[in-house]
Amino acid sequence: MKLIFLFSILPLALLLSACQSHQPKQMPEIVPAVEVKKPIKKHALGIIGQVEPVYILPMKSPIAARIDTGAETSSIDADNIKPFERDGEKWVSFEVINRTNGEKYHFEKPVRKVTEIVRINEHEKRYVVDMNIKIGSVMMSNVQFTLAQRDKFTYQVLVGRNILTGRAIVDTALSNTLN
Repeated sequence: MKLIFLFSILPLALLLSACQSHQPKQMPEIVPAVEVKKPIKKHALGIIGQVEPVYILPMKSPIAARIDTGAETSSIDADNIKPFERDGEKWVSFEVINRTNGEKYHFEKPVRKVTEIVRINEHEKRYVVDMNIKIGSVMMSNVQFTLAQRDKFTYQVLVGRNILTGRAIVDTALSNTLN
């Protein structure tokens, strides 16, 4: 009886294993390639101090700048500010003179806007222009600066939030970290 049982089950087991071995194996789905984008480096300037050197391009030497997180827009000491019209648009000519070494550069820039600076009992209108600058190893194009008479101030350039936001962390206990 055992032999009959063996001979009847054996073909059935062989048949089942044969059926399983001939079934096509499921292949894993092909995953489409994903493009990995290099992230933009946040805080490219790193930690900077309260005073840092700034290059006003194309000038060759840096100008010491006061880093001011309270100022919305950056400002530059400009001399001989003269508005004029070119091709129906408002322009302004001015000079930047590095007080440290006397390097002078004459600029002519389109006026982006005229802004009003309000201080205690004083209102001052300033031209806003786009400048190209370099801070540390970071080049920045078309950065807004107001043109001001900063003769009374220690620093010729004031770097505000329009430059700092997302590019730097400011530690006021430090100075000249980018030298």
